[in-house]
Amino acid sequence: MINKRLYSNIALSILSILVLSFPIYLLIKTKSSFNNTSTEAEFVGRETCKECHTKEYADYIGSHHDKAMEEANDSTVLGNFNNQELISKGLTHRMYKRNGLFYVFTDGDDGQMKEFEIKYTFGFTPLQQYLVEFDKGRLQTLALTWNTLEKKWYHMADEIYKNQIVNHNNWLHWTNQAQNWNSMCADCHSTNLVKGYDLEKDEYHTTYSEIDVSCEACHGPGSEHMKWSKQQNNPTDKKNNYGLIVKTSGINNKQYVDNCVRCHSRRTALTDFTHASTSIYDHVIPNLPDEPNWHIDGQIKEEDYVYGSFTQSKMYMKDVQCNDCHNVHSGKLLYTDNRLCLQCHQSETYDTPKHHFHKEKGAQGEAVISDSNIRFEVGSGTECINCHMHGQLYMGVDYRRDHSFRIPRPDLSITNGTPNACTQCHAQKSNQWAAEKVESWFGKSKRFQYGEAFYAAKNKNNAAINQLKNISNNELYPPTIRALAIQNLGNFFPNSITTDIDGYLGNANPTLRLAAAMTIQINSVEDLNKLLPLLKDETKAIRIESVRILSTLNKDLIPSEYKANYDKAYLEYFEVLRYNADFPIGKFNLANAYYNK
Repeated sequence: MINKRLYSNIALSILSILVLSFPIYLLIKTKSSFNNTSTEAEFVGRETCKECHTKEYADYIGSHHDKAMEEANDSTVLGNFNNQELISKGLTHRMYKRNGLFYVFTDGDDGQMKEFEIKYTFGFTPLQQYLVEFDKGRLQTLALTWNTLEKKWYHMADEIYKNQIVNHNNWLHWTNQAQNWNSMCADCHSTNLVKGYDLEKDEYHTTYSEIDVSCEACHGPGSEHMKWSKQQNNPTDKKNNYGLIVKTSGINNKQYVDNCVRCHSRRTALTDFTHASTSIYDHVIPNLPDEPNWHIDGQIKEEDYVYGSFTQSKMYMKDVQCNDCHNVHSGKLLYTDNRLCLQCHQSETYDTPKHHFHKEKGAQGEAVISDSNIRFEVGSGTECINCHMHGQLYMGVDYRRDHSFRIPRPDLSITNGTPNACTQCHAQKSNQWAAEKVESWFGKSKRFQYGEAFYAAKNKNNAAINQLKNISNNELYPPTIRALAIQNLGNFFPNSITTDIDGYLGNANPTLRLAAAMTIQINSVEDLNKLLPLLKDETKAIRIESVRILSTLNKDLIPSEYKANYDKAYLEYFEVLRYNADFPIGKFNLANAYYNK
């Protein structure tokens, strides 16, 4: 689905840039090590996969990936276009068909009511959205949305921003940048996307090889794999990964999860994605789980697309990966009850009233209505996910669960203002009630939660300094949380980080190096000398961050031995700015770069 960020005011940060256009079959080339030749792999399409991979193909057909985007026709459009009306904020919108085509009558980019033809569908459940073509290669996402669960129309902007008037002058209006398909949605809904933004003409020439998220979106271009499969005696060829660029087996959970990060994360895009990338930081910078998009303790708030939550979890740190719970080809859960969790967790310890303290299904009692207006029947409290993966509604009707897998902490709700599963479900009860219940079950002893340090830091409490340093130096914490601790030290206690920053800058994990680089302000030669080596960093995002800061200086201050590295990194930085210049803030950043130059 098109993200709720489309309806969020993100003008203060360049978010991920997504892509599309018309169904042009584009062959791009990426390096392959197959047979140690210099051949280059090309995209060949899903139909080449199904002959050998029948089970995976059967699972995939009908999945969210398969139906991520389609041309609008009688078989793909789920909404009722039988002369329907929707009244919203004093305007009467109409949805209808004519000569086999689908149309809406709604407010356009000048505020006047006009007719628009539906060209594409976006997603299929629990909602379906629709795309309209505009000039300069733009596709825009209608606010008129079909609720596939309740079989009715609703207005997306009105559902999410009930107290706002989102008219044609508002950045959030469906005809404006926030709802632009090319930059905000496309690269996660189609395969092999090239955004194709022309800065000089301010227009898009967006292309893709397949309209939806197909096999090669995850596995990479398959032409060399096809050659391998046709060899006589078909060697195992594990060393060369069977002619495929992307490894999806025989890898650790970090590598596995990183295969999904370019779409399943809230992030800043650096360039069009290429499967030959050696690091996620060569094409995106995932956002750290911080306010305002997350709560101060890392719980979901705005959409985070799972990665930012999952990578802060104990599950991730214990080597759990996506396919331990999901069939990655169908997207479905392996089990829809507690068996999913009991693959690892002992049933005699956790699947028992002594752990969950809730009534079993069939017991006397009344259902509760959660803060998301979800009805939880008696017995729902025995399900692991309802306490440890509580969710909330996004896009009006899409209930998504928090993948940080946390223990409910109503005591921290009282002190830090963060939510907890107890009162999210029992919406009529207080945090104090919930805290007393938890204490009566599990005792007064509480573990330290990193959100306590972040809350103290934001309130300029000096006690946070040691807590943040302990987190940033402790490898038992997830890298994203350690990086966030570094970021908090730099933002709120900059003098406290000077003795530690060299260690962070030299850390093997690029997440920590990047966070450390972002804290540097050039006030001395020592600061300059910390940044200069980063111009040679193996990771693109870190080179770019270094040169971004250095570009504010007179270039004569760059030592001769670093000038070649500076020039190379500056060109990379400039290309990233041009890539993101379809956003207003992107043009602003590009203007600043010209000014500094």
